[in-house]
Amino acid sequence: MSSSTLTHASTTSLPLSKRIALAVGASLLGALLVYFAGFSHIDAVHNAAHDTRHSAGFPCH
Repeated sequence: MSSSTLTHASTTSLPLSKRIALAVGASLLGALLVYFAGFSHIDAVHNAAHDTRHSAGFPCH
């Protein structure tokens, strides 16, 4: 390959406060999704989460 066809990824460093905010936001989103699926009265949502948990090898009852 010639050097003109190579692409270089630029790396940018995010400030610590931004990384913490992103981590907290992702954690909250994940917790809300788990809470919604676990306590949902919509059988399709609850059963899909339940079956996925068992297929991943995690017992839940």
